[in-house]
Amino acid sequence: MKKVKDIIKIMEDFAPANLKEDFDNVGLMVGNKEAVVKKILLALDCTLEVIEEAKRKNIDLIITHHPLIFKKPSSITTDSLLGKKIIELIKNDISLYSSHTNLDSAERGLNETIVKILGFEKGELLEINKNSRNDKSEGLGRLVTLEEDIRIEELISHIKEKLNIEAVKVVIGKEKIRKIAIINGSGSSFFYIAHNKGADCIITGDTTYHYASDYKEMGISIIDIGHFSSEWIVFQEVMKEIQENFGEVEVLISNKSIDPYIFL
Repeated sequence: MKKVKDIIKIMEDFAPANLKEDFDNVGLMVGNKEAVVKKILLALDCTLEVIEEAKRKNIDLIITHHPLIFKKPSSITTDSLLGKKIIELIKNDISLYSSHTNLDSAERGLNETIVKILGFEKGELLEINKNSRNDKSEGLGRLVTLEEDIRIEELISHIKEKLNIEAVKVVIGKEKIRKIAIINGSGSSFFYIAHNKGADCIITGDTTYHYASDYKEMGISIIDIGHFSSEWIVFQEVMKEIQENFGEVEVLISNKSIDPYIFL
């Protein structure tokens, strides 16, 4: 019989909380560490729809990648979306645990796994985590060097196929690509590092206009695959490895974990 605290230990043996970025909040967001866990629901975000799904499926623990609580709320009431979610979780005895940038940084975490899904060789870290247990194996972003150049159109088709994406946003700074920086989620803060390491192309999500404009002028291509697309499939893949240690606990994939964007 597993309790919430047992699942937390398994999660944090794989991705210690101290690997998180300074701005982040990870760990048990809502719940009781002593509660028994028979069913877990995986989702990228803890939305009201995910909570309703958890209620219908008699879920004991939701594990998300994105934290529900980033900053300490001044109040918890039904007047706010955050308050509604927290109250619903507590009312229904559903615990919520989030593993975010620590799971990105971990060895075999999201940043390494997206490289694997795309079929590339294990890359060089863009930034080694200051609390890394293994010196050069934990950190954010990866830089992959191909054996020969690839045209950006070919790379885009490859990404769409591997990540099951219908559309991407593209900035063409270079037509031929040899060095590729890959950062899941919002990777704009790593563009400067990627540029200094000689990247020809950056694959990430949530690129803003001014970054796109500047780096196009600097001759770097950007393939913005979207925040959701860069993480949801990858999160599920990482969790497959971790959940092998959950024992008899049933793990379900949320049907309500969906991209807030639609492409028309």
